[in-house]
Amino acid sequence: MTETVKDPPASTASSTGLRGVVVGASTVSDVIGDKGQLIYQGYDIHDLAKYSTFEEVAYLLWNKRLPTHTELDELKRAIGASYRIPDQVIDILRRIPKDADPTDVLRTSVSTLEFYDPNARDISLPRSRQTSIKLTAQFPTLVAAADRLRRGLEPVEPLPDENIATNFLYMLKGERPSPEDAKLFDVCLILHADHELNASTFTARVVAGTLATVYASVVAAIGALSGPLHGGANTNVMRTLLEMGELDHVEEFLKSALAAKRKIMGFGHAVYKTEDPRATHLRRFSKETGERAGNTKWYEMSRKVEELMMREKGLYPNVDFYSASTYYMIGIPLELYTPIFAVSRITGWTAHILEQYTDNKLIRPRADYVGPRNVQYVPIDSR
Repeated sequence: MTETVKDPPASTASSTGLRGVVVGASTVSDVIGDKGQLIYQGYDIHDLAKYSTFEEVAYLLWNKRLPTHTELDELKRAIGASYRIPDQVIDILRRIPKDADPTDVLRTSVSTLEFYDPNARDISLPRSRQTSIKLTAQFPTLVAAADRLRRGLEPVEPLPDENIATNFLYMLKGERPSPEDAKLFDVCLILHADHELNASTFTARVVAGTLATVYASVVAAIGALSGPLHGGANTNVMRTLLEMGELDHVEEFLKSALAAKRKIMGFGHAVYKTEDPRATHLRRFSKETGERAGNTKWYEMSRKVEELMMREKGLYPNVDFYSASTYYMIGIPLELYTPIFAVSRITGWTAHILEQYTDNKLIRPRADYVGPRNVQYVPIDSR
């Protein structure tokens, strides 16, 4: 005889996907959904996007304050000295199948990096900060090297005196980017650096809570990012725009897609109830990159999609929507959109890992059990 428990006990907090459930305190970032605000360590994302640099934001996330000139120069030197990845890791990248998903390649290569860091298992805060700097420096090198090898090209040696944005675009294409593209990409990295307890960040904190290494925690975060409900939305946005093809096709395409209940990627958000503040900057970047290239087609199509989605569904664009055409216009392959997210988000992941180590307690929630009880065991011969 079975007894099914349908209602949770009165003391149990239950929420599908933990939506709206506060699981801990953090100073790293805050998302104020009803106001469309995002702050890093107290600083509004609009101010950081306007005045700051990605390296300065990384320092802010890790140290809870902005750096002095001396501190920022020291961080830049440390990052520049860490760009290069071990030759053994390059050898492994050469052996990975060329059709492997770039996010999976990044996950595997980051795991491999741990083998060549003699201090990897030291999770003291000073050492963990150094690991955070090293990973932030090496993520763009890994992504660029893996992509070039996939395309039958040799990796490009990093430029130790250049910032992360310039260095990544240089290693990816084999030529220095324009100052405009480098600056734009630097701001894109700022915009994606952290976003409170999203799926990958929460995963990183859960793993760090076991006192696993920074590497293990970051590898787990990349695993969470690889899922289509978290990463990959901007890639799908660009694929949809390419499928539409022309501005004149947008309205008919969108109406047919909505009638077929096809999800249009890049709209709506689990937290924001108004415009995603990051989309405000990326909309402008999409227009600017198009104007510089003499081709505003993708921006104009994106604007049309945005207008129709607001009219038909009442949905605002999120960070993924305009980042798609922005990345496309500066020549970034679609397959790299999610790994590039990780190139930025490694700063946020590691900031949360450092915070978890500082005041650690094993993260062990309870489940609201709704299965049967008091089921009588029947021997296998009698079933």
